[in-house]
Amino acid sequence: MKRILVLGSSGAGKSTFSRRLGECLAIEVIHLDSYYWQPNWVEPPWEKWHEKLNILLQRDAWIMDGNYINSLDFRFKYADSVVFIDFNRYVCLWRCFKRFIQNKGSNRPELAHGCDEKIDWEFFKWIWNYPEHIKPIILKKLNNQSEKKEIYIFKSYGEIEEFFKKVKLQKR
Repeated sequence: MKRILVLGSSGAGKSTFSRRLGECLAIEVIHLDSYYWQPNWVEPPWEKWHEKLNILLQRDAWIMDGNYINSLDFRFKYADSVVFIDFNRYVCLWRCFKRFIQNKGSNRPELAHGCDEKIDWEFFKWIWNYPEHIKPIILKKLNNQSEKKEIYIFKSYGEIEEFFKKVKLQKR
């Protein structure tokens, strides 16, 4: 495990999981949100984003969290492992609301500069619709990659804790 993609809905815990795994494995964590967004949540031109992403993917080792379905196939080419945190939408919504209250008006480290914590109707709908719109795409892509990559799908905190126990044992 040297190049690891971490996927999941907003609020699933991708950033927290990635930081923790990065500490365990001593691998750099790349939060795609901090590279993708421009100040005030402005999307970059596709070419500029693809160029940034290509530079990030060339590194020897990384843990990369973020969905960005439009670049998932490209990122799969470089990854040796994929983690999909598949928590239900209620957990994800709760965690996003909690995060919003805790960070309102501030900029979390995993976000791009000038992108303060926010929740709006579009974001709520994205999380709500994730199980029907995004999850099937990810599962199909994971199924196509299962022979080439290590795939981990977590549906509970308990499964994540078991994974970290195994990672720590392997590090000894």
